[in-house]
Order: sequence, then structure tokens, then C-alpha cells
Amino acid sequence: MATRPKRSFDREFKLQVTRQLVHGEKRLTQVCREHDLCPTLVRRWREQYARDGERAWSDLAVAAAPATAEVRIAALEAALGRAHLENEFLRQALELLTKKGSPSGRNGR
Repeated sequence: MATRPKRSFDREFKLQVTRQLVHGEKRLTQVCREHDLCPTLVRRWREQYARDGERAWSDLAVAAAPATAEVRIAALEAALGRAHLENEFLRQALELLTKKGSPSGRNGR
């Protein structure tokens, strides 16, 4: 089975294909068959179009990516901080429980 050389598609072609899908003009299978495209690739284009709109595959969308990454990193750092605080709280609570032993009245005395 011969492998097909890698193809690249320009921005206008990607926009044309995704607009047809988004506006309901054509179905995914129909677009893939007409242009000999992999459905996974077209789905990825559709996701990019949904995320970036008409700016998809332009220099503006690429410039916005680092800002999006910075926001994501900040959110992950905040979540990590909260998880660290929760772990510390639970560690201290466990130490208190082990120092006091089991609470009275729970062992059937």
C-alpha cells in the first residue's frame, strides 16, 4: 500500500470546508469524500473554527495562543495552590486524630 505524500491546505480552503459544516450546507462525510480528507482532520479544523472563528489559521489566532497558554498556566498554578492547602489541612487533621487516639464513645464503651 503506497503512502500518500503529506498535503497542506491554505487558510481559505479550511475556512470554506468548516463554514460548510457549521452552516449545515454539507455533512462531515460528504466534505471528506469530496475533498479526500480524513474525518479527524476536518473535526480538528471545525474545533479550531469554533474556538477562533474567522481568525482561525491566521496570524492573529497564533498571536492569541500564548495569552491563552498564560491564562491556562495561571489557572493550573492556582489549582495546585489549593490542592497544596487541602493536603496540608488534611495532614494536620490526621496528626491530631492520631495523637488523641480514637474518639471516646465510638468503640462501644
